[in-house]
Amino acid sequence: MPECNQNEFAFAPHFSRQVSARFSERQLSTEGGVLLLRETDRKIGLLSRVSKCFSDHRQPWLVEHELGEVLAQRIYGLVLGYEDVNDHEELRRDPLLALMAGKRKMEEPLAGKSTLNRLELTPAGSPLKDRYHKITYSAEALDRLLVEIFLEAQAQAPHQIVLDLDVTDTPLYGQQEDRFFHGYYNEYCYLPLYSFCGDHLLCARQRASNQDASAGSREEVERIVQQIRHRWPKVRIILRADSGFCREELMGWCEENQVDYVFGLARNPRLQRKIASQLQEAKQGHQKTGKAARVFAEFSYCTRKSWSRTRRVVAKAEYLEKGENPRFVVTSLPAESWEAAALYEKTYCARGEMENRI
Repeated sequence: MPECNQNEFAFAPHFSRQVSARFSERQLSTEGGVLLLRETDRKIGLLSRVSKCFSDHRQPWLVEHELGEVLAQRIYGLVLGYEDVNDHEELRRDPLLALMAGKRKMEEPLAGKSTLNRLELTPAGSPLKDRYHKITYSAEALDRLLVEIFLEAQAQAPHQIVLDLDVTDTPLYGQQEDRFFHGYYNEYCYLPLYSFCGDHLLCARQRASNQDASAGSREEVERIVQQIRHRWPKVRIILRADSGFCREELMGWCEENQVDYVFGLARNPRLQRKIASQLQEAKQGHQKTGKAARVFAEFSYCTRKSWSRTRRVVAKAEYLEKGENPRFVVTSLPAESWEAAALYEKTYCARGEMENRI
C-alpha cells in the first residue's frame, strides 16, 4: 500500500460545502474506476457467465477462495493493467478489488499468486487427480459466450453485419512455450487472431507466430457464422480483412456459404500492369494540383495457381508526393450495388476502426 505524505487535499467548494480528501485510513485503493466496470458487468452478467464455463473439482469444504471470486479477481486485475499474477501479492489486500471480487469477509485477503497461477497455468493434459489441476474450463463454451453477448446486444436482427478479422503481436521477453521470431513484427511474439463486429469481440485465439496470419481463420469464421445465423437466419454477412487473409480456403468457403467478403490483395507486377493507364492519369492529376490524386478501376482477375476461379478486383490508382501508391481489394460484392470507389473508401477502409479495438 502507498505511504501518503500529505494527509488532506482540498477541492473547490461545492456551493456552501467544503470538499476535501483525507488519507487517514489504513487501507486505501487507487482503483476507483473499477466501479464503472462493475456496473457494466451487472448489465450483461459477464463474470457470472464466464464462471459457468468452468468446472471446479475441489473439495468444497477445503475451498478458501471460491471460483467466481478468483476469476473476478484475475479479470478485474487484468482490466486494471495488472498482467502479472505476482501483482496480486499486493492487490490481494486491496479493499476495492476485494469488493469487486465479491469477497464475503472483507478483512480476509484475496487469492495469492500461487492460487492464481494454478488456475491459469495447469499443464495441458494433467489428470484431475493431480493436486494442481482441480479447475477446468470449456473453450467451446467461452467461444460461444462471446458471440452470444454480441447477439443479445442487438434490439432486433440487423439487415447486414460486417465481421472483421485481424491479427496482432504479443511480444515475448522470456523462453515461453511456442516462442518464435516474426519477421514482420521484428520480434519474438505470439500472433493472436481476433474477430470483431463493430465494438463487439467475437473471437480471441492465442496462436504461435510460426504460421500464416490466416491460419485457422476459416474454422473460426465458420463457427461464428453458424451461431449468428442460428439466431438471425436472414442476415447478410460480409467478412472483411487485409491481404493476410486473402486465401483460397477462406474465399472459397465464403462463396459456398453465402457469406460476402472484401479482402485486401497484395500488389504484384501483373496487377500493376492492369492499372497502368489509371496510374498515369493519377500522376497527371497530382502534377496539376500538387495534391494526392486517385483514380479507381475494377477488373476480373485470377491468379495463375492459387485461386480456383476468376474474381472481382477493385484497384485504387493513387499518386502521392512520394510517388505511386496502388492498392487492391478482391471482393464477392457485385458491381451493380457496390461501386468501386465507395467499396474501397467506405467499406474496406472502415476496417481500420477495428485496430482501435485491438
